[in-house]
Amino acid sequence: VQLQASGGGLVQAGGSLRLSCTASARIYNINVMAWYRQAPGKQRELVARTTNGDGTNYADSVKGRFTISRDNAEKTVYLQMSSLKPEDTAVYYCYVKTMFGEYWGQGTQVTVSS
Repeated sequence: VQLQASGGGLVQAGGSLRLSCTASARIYNINVMAWYRQAPGKQRELVARTTNGDGTNYADSVKGRFTISRDNAEKTVYLQMSSLKPEDTAVYYCYVKTMFGEYWGQGTQVTVSS
């Protein structure tokens, strides 16, 4: 597995979850690390992205509630999700882009109950 994601689960509305995703030793020179999500019947969408030397950006729907961070030494990206809403329910995928290619994690389910 090139990208190993964890941290999903079931949480009540208003709760918090932290996702993490670690790249394998075979992935290096990482530029972009990001989280996407896909809800049933919807297209995959960008949630948050962090780019070396170029900061972070977020989907409007999660601004102020989600925080993306990365540990370059550990090749890990995190997504701290707070004030979760039922509409945040989706499969969350981590994404990494290097100078050699792009990689996707296997997805982790986040379910927010009302």
